[in-house]
Amino acid sequence: MFQKIKIPTIITKHSNESRWVLKDYASTIKFGESLAQALSSTKILLLEGPLGAGKTSLVKGIGKGLEINEPITSPSFALAHHYLKGKKALFHLDLYRLEEPNAANELFLQEEEISKQFNSLIVIEWPSRLTLPIDDACKISISYLPDKGREIQLITSSKEAKSLSTSEELG
Repeated sequence: MFQKIKIPTIITKHSNESRWVLKDYASTIKFGESLAQALSSTKILLLEGPLGAGKTSLVKGIGKGLEINEPITSPSFALAHHYLKGKKALFHLDLYRLEEPNAANELFLQEEEISKQFNSLIVIEWPSRLTLPIDDACKISISYLPDKGREIQLITSSKEAKSLSTSEELG
């Protein structure tokens, strides 16, 4: 079950329980750190958003929250990166280059099978490339804001994610 997320004060007061406004890279990293604490029972996190919106930055924060010390980089060319040393293993997939749904599905299924051995969190960028139903995932959308900030929105989630919320009043 999700724990309450302690929202850093650098996140603006326009945030609420399912939508957070982040002003910069540092706040995206901080949010990812906080999110990692709340994802203790989540196995799959789907990240939607346009190129450059901050998906990998969010994953860097999640890695920091999981106490992964190696640099988190975009797996755009490698397709998948595994980070095994931390509080929890992290499998980071980027399906952007896989335009063929069967290839995306096959990669996901292979990575999911391996990740089960490590009890890891799988974070998938560009999950829209998949045609498989993934019912037990938490889904987050990241988008640009006109003032150069970012909005992170919890779109859908597993039943556990319904308890995801802020733990402090934003002022």
